[in-house]
Amino acid sequence: MELKVTDLQVRFGGVIAVDGVSLTVRTGSITGLIGPNGAGKTTTFNAISGLLRPSSGRMTLAGRALGRLGPAARARRGLGRTFQKMELFDSLTVAENVRLGREGSYAGSNPLSHFLPARGQQEQTHTAAAEAMRLCGIEELAHEVAGSLSTGQRRLVELARCLASPSRIMLLDEPSSGLDRAQTGRFGEILRKVVEERGLGILLVEHDMSLVTKVCDYIYVLDFGKPIFEGTSPEVMSSPVVRAAYLGDEEAEDAADGASGAAADSGSAAGAATRKERLS
Repeated sequence: MELKVTDLQVRFGGVIAVDGVSLTVRTGSITGLIGPNGAGKTTTFNAISGLLRPSSGRMTLAGRALGRLGPAARARRGLGRTFQKMELFDSLTVAENVRLGREGSYAGSNPLSHFLPARGQQEQTHTAAAEAMRLCGIEELAHEVAGSLSTGQRRLVELARCLASPSRIMLLDEPSSGLDRAQTGRFGEILRKVVEERGLGILLVEHDMSLVTKVCDYIYVLDFGKPIFEGTSPEVMSSPVVRAAYLGDEEAEDAADGASGAAADSGSAAGAATRKERLS
C-alpha cells in the first residue's frame, strides 16, 4: 500500500501554511517529515488525515483519492493517526484504551453500529488489542488505569491503540515528546519492530534527530511550509540546505544557495536569526 501526496497546499486566509508539499509513504518502511518549529509539519498531517481541507493538491491511498473523505472514512481505508498531545481516557484501563482503536473502525455511518457490534467483532477487538500490546511490550499494564501511567508508558499505549486499528499507514506526530533518551531509544526499537512484523508504513514527524536518523528509511524536510530537501538519513544530515534551516549557519546558507534554488529564501542573516529564534 502507498500513501501519495502531490503538490499539497493549505491556506489560512491570505497565509500559505503549506506550499507544494509532495511525499510518498510505503508500507514496510518509515518515512520522516522534519523541519524547524512552524515549518508546516502538523498542518500537513491534518490535511492528510482529513482534519483540514487543503486549498489544492492531491492525496491518494492505495491509488484511491482521499480528497472527499473525512477523518473517519480515511481511517476505515487504513490511515491511522496519533497527535502531539496524547488523547487517552484516563479513567479506562490500558486494555480498554487500546481496544478503542479497533472498535472505532467498526463505527460507520449507521449510529447503531456504534453500540451494537456485529457477531465476532468483540473477539476480533480483544485479539487485535492483545497483539498490539504485545508488540509495544505493555501486556503487564493491561489492567492498569491509564491515568496512573508515566509519560513513556502513555506514549506506548497511544501507539498500541493505533496498532489495534486496521491501519496500514500510520501518521505519528511527535511520538517521543516527553520521553527521556532511554525511553526514546526503546520507542525507536518498537517502531522498527512494528514495521518488520506487521509490514506497516509510518510517516513520522519528530524533533529528536537521533530517533529520526536511527529509524527512518527516507526523510522529507520542510521550512516555512515549503519542501527544501529529501533523501536518506546520511544525505539529509550532510545537507547544507538542512543545516541552514535548522541552525542558521551562514556558511551553510551560502552553500545551500549555490546548491539549491529551493533555499533561496534562506540566504539572509535575518532569515538565520528567525530560525534561531524559532528553535530557542
